[in-house]
Amino acid sequence: MSQPLAENLLDPRSPDASALTMTMFMQPEHSNSLGNVHGGVILKLCDECGGIIASRHSRRPAVTVTVDRVNFLKPVMLGRLLLVHGRISWVGRTSIEVELRVEAEHLLTGERTQTNSAYFVYVALGDDRRPTAVPPLLLESDEDRRRFAEGEARNRLRLAEAGRKA
Repeated sequence: MSQPLAENLLDPRSPDASALTMTMFMQPEHSNSLGNVHGGVILKLCDECGGIIASRHSRRPAVTVTVDRVNFLKPVMLGRLLLVHGRISWVGRTSIEVELRVEAEHLLTGERTQTNSAYFVYVALGDDRRPTAVPPLLLESDEDRRRFAEGEARNRLRLAEAGRKA
């Protein structure tokens, strides 16, 4: 059943409204020279998942502006199902930070292992292809508020590193 869009494109939206899990079975064409899944394949899937989430939240095209804190915790083996879980952690005026968690599932045992974590930042684009305002994040739980505060701190750090003010 389809759900109606918010009446106003800038009405606050919860992180749950745009959360997404993407899956892909890892095949030989995804492997690097060691026979593991190539890191670039994982990053591409993370970027696709995050971009969809940012566009869902803003109801606008969204483009990647920063890939922040990518951690490769364990290799992904071929023949595993890769799951990319994404959820908005912070929004600014035009920016959206998406927290991504990657797991590899062994289909024969059901065992899941976290392999990656990352934060990707997107900016929503208006009809003129310039940054445009995004809806505020509706913080409904202590966990949402904690993630938002941590995202805000990461954003201040990113801006300081770039020599800009928050």
